[in-house]
Amino acid sequence: MEFILSVMLLLFQSITGIDLASGGGNALPVKPPAVQQPAGTAPAAPGGEKTPAEGTAAVKKDPQPDAPKVKGIYVTAHSAGGSRMESLLKLLDDTALNSMVIDVKDDYGYITYPTENAEMLKLGEPKKYIKDVNALMERLKKHEVYPIARIVVFKDTVLARKHPELSFTRKDGSVWQNGKKDSFVNPYRKEVWDYNIAVAKEAAKLGFKEIQFDYVRFPEGFEKKADSLVFNKTEESRVDAVSGFVKYAKEQLEPLGVRVSVDIFGYAASVPAAEGIGQDFVKISKHVDVISPMVYPSHYSTGWFDVKDPDKDPYATIKGSMIDTHKKLDPIGSYKPVVRPWIQDFTAKWLGKGHYIPYGKAEVDAQIKALRDTKIEEYLLWNAGNKYTTGVNF
Repeated sequence: MEFILSVMLLLFQSITGIDLASGGGNALPVKPPAVQQPAGTAPAAPGGEKTPAEGTAAVKKDPQPDAPKVKGIYVTAHSAGGSRMESLLKLLDDTALNSMVIDVKDDYGYITYPTENAEMLKLGEPKKYIKDVNALMERLKKHEVYPIARIVVFKDTVLARKHPELSFTRKDGSVWQNGKKDSFVNPYRKEVWDYNIAVAKEAAKLGFKEIQFDYVRFPEGFEKKADSLVFNKTEESRVDAVSGFVKYAKEQLEPLGVRVSVDIFGYAASVPAAEGIGQDFVKISKHVDVISPMVYPSHYSTGWFDVKDPDKDPYATIKGSMIDTHKKLDPIGSYKPVVRPWIQDFTAKWLGKGHYIPYGKAEVDAQIKALRDTKIEEYLLWNAGNKYTTGVNF
């Protein structure tokens, strides 16, 4: 992509409101940093917190020590509760894939199955996408699927509309929304923390082995709109508010023996902390068992990793992103979580003619090879429609 394409993508974002950001929501293409952190340099931790050097940190205990090396796919609640689940289970039965990341609280904020949990129902709104969640869990167990519950945290249109005081409002009292009509809730509000953790606790009790939090951040470009919005906040920075939630969630879920993972922008490994949206790669990684950077090649603009069109060179793009990830996380020693990236199994036609290629077996294989070549053993495949490429060398 040339500079003009980057501008076009930004215009596309502002006009359509399509959030090209997050495990589910993809990631907005950004320009590569002018100066990248030198190899072996420990990143400075916000708030004066010292980043432990190799060998000086307490050993992080894995609550799922017998977990397999996860190779998984994303599954919507519609798929999990519908006829497509049959073919997805067959895909896992027939390949080395062994895990499903299933929406338990989706991108709109709906709880995706009926529940009688009073704590969840105070703020949440269930849907019957998965009519019998216990039957689903038994089905996954029968097929030896490692189950991961995806919980979309701070992008929550349902909660924002029901409780504007927990969201961001304009001066006229209306709830702020992006161009796609999505609203976010306020990461400074502990009520929001406790609600999402209540969902996570029930998912753990249902039998999910891992809780994957997505949209653990403020809205994109928040630093440009914060002064025009009304919301509660403390003296803490946005980075500390977000990492504070992650730390608190980990502490709350510890007794249940589940892993905690977080989806994060792929380029977060290659740039300083994204203070506008409150994401700091290192601070979040220190408090999770698994970190899942979203490294879809289509979401890097021209120049990243010395590649003109990253989408057209999946091997180089993934390899570059993983090298940066290791550089960012190696200095935290024993605090380093399992690195399990989200990779691309979709075609990014929106990039425009000449800037993308159709993604199939060769492109998925190339990404997996890049991971193996950088000593990454786990990964997750993203396709919003849950249509995954067959014949891949998993």
